[in-house]
Amino acid sequence: MLTLKPPKFHPVFLMIVVTAIVLFAASSARHALFHSTAFDLAIFDQAIYLISQNQTPFSSLMGINILGDHTAFIFYPLALLYKIYPDVRWLLLVQAVSLALGAWPSWSLARQAGLNESSAIAIAAVYLLYPAVFNVNLFDFHPEVIAVPAILAAILAARLDKILWFCAATVLILSCKAVLSLTVVMMGVWLFFFEKKSRCGLIAIFLGAAWFLIATQAIVPYFNQGKQHAGVGRYHYLGNSVFEIVVNLALKPNLVAGRLISADTLGYLILLFLPAIWWISPRHLSPLIGASPMLLMNILSDIDAQRDLIHQYSVPIFPFLLTAVISTLADRQKRASNFWKNAGNYLWNYRNWMPRIWTKVSQRISIKSVKRIWKHRIWVRRSWRGGKMLFANSLLSKLLVLWALITFLALAKYGYFGTIYLESLDTWQATRQAINRVETKGNVLTDNSLATHLAHRKTIKLLHQVANGQSLNEFEYVLLNLRHPWPDTADTAVRVAAQLKNSPEFKISYQQDDVFLFERIQN
Repeated sequence: MLTLKPPKFHPVFLMIVVTAIVLFAASSARHALFHSTAFDLAIFDQAIYLISQNQTPFSSLMGINILGDHTAFIFYPLALLYKIYPDVRWLLLVQAVSLALGAWPSWSLARQAGLNESSAIAIAAVYLLYPAVFNVNLFDFHPEVIAVPAILAAILAARLDKILWFCAATVLILSCKAVLSLTVVMMGVWLFFFEKKSRCGLIAIFLGAAWFLIATQAIVPYFNQGKQHAGVGRYHYLGNSVFEIVVNLALKPNLVAGRLISADTLGYLILLFLPAIWWISPRHLSPLIGASPMLLMNILSDIDAQRDLIHQYSVPIFPFLLTAVISTLADRQKRASNFWKNAGNYLWNYRNWMPRIWTKVSQRISIKSVKRIWKHRIWVRRSWRGGKMLFANSLLSKLLVLWALITFLALAKYGYFGTIYLESLDTWQATRQAINRVETKGNVLTDNSLATHLAHRKTIKLLHQVANGQSLNEFEYVLLNLRHPWPDTADTAVRVAAQLKNSPEFKISYQQDDVFLFERIQN
């Protein structure tokens, strides 16, 4: 009986544990070196902290209730972790574990599809070595990473006809980000028409479509003061609302033709498919129907960050790409098995077609040995086929892992730890000491790279929010690193520092290595 759950100390289990530890250590190191950013780690950290304190999750960095951003209700269960102890590293841990856990349903899908154990383990390794898994883990925190193993689990549950598990996985996907409702809808279309899983397909289509309408037409406008989602601005050439964009996509295809057929799109597709390019067949691309909404949105966006393997935008595409790889390999394994089986039977049954050769061979073999061979002919044929398949499968597994490793080394951003993340090491101690001197939950003004260490308060803002000379009276602390400022607000940092040095309302609470902490003088 086929088991789809890796037992304890199974190689996949060990791979998951090791990967989770590595990912968490990497993201924690980046955060400790002051290279995590307000967009998006501090935004989500502040919101989840406020939820854990039974307060309204209003993001002072975005100026809206966090539910008006992505309608990510997953923040509420995450807030339970902050009730144990409020620390941003909870989010980094959840992200690392979620990304690593995707290896389990990947292995399970491979076994369910008929791949042998070595190939299934190789598929789990391919998942873990996909460059976006490592890169996205480094890029702060994003709730859609939780949806990655959930998407794979939903596909597995559908194929096993586990309706309740499928519904649970689908609800988890929808709770991570409103736009994933489109992914769920198209996953349902794929399941219904191509996988012949009508019940799961209809459930996904209904839940995805319903949540998309509720989120975009009710929840987001309600919490965003009647405005459309901020992401709509990335497609301004298609319209000013979700409805206008959908209509123009259908009625004015000329608006997107240039984007679909372009060098940027080709480069993006190469990045996406390169880690799996040798293991995917056009005959098995139907799973990519589920990935089509996110793929189309990334291609049509004005934001270049949506077309790389560094940011989170391509994360929901990967589970469907991996599913296509599994289907391709399972088909090749089946056809190879049938080939060797049919060829062996054919040659054995029609050996007398070559009587001269057979006669010469038989003269050199004693009657006793012939009888012994004939007696064990079935075992011999099975051993021969088994040996052929074992060699082929072992070689395939090694090639899968080797290519995944090569693409990981080429595209993963592990090199940042030896270059970018060490650039501000000379001010690390001073920055740490300045942050420790922020002793209250008072309002803070700082830059994008320092906000993640001070987000547990009602009001924290970035320098670009006061770039036009707005008053600094609402802040109790202003933290600046003038030696290594955030590039986009470097000039604003210099201006604000000069302004505060001459202000009778602020004093320099801490100064070292061009790191300044200004504190409001209490009357």
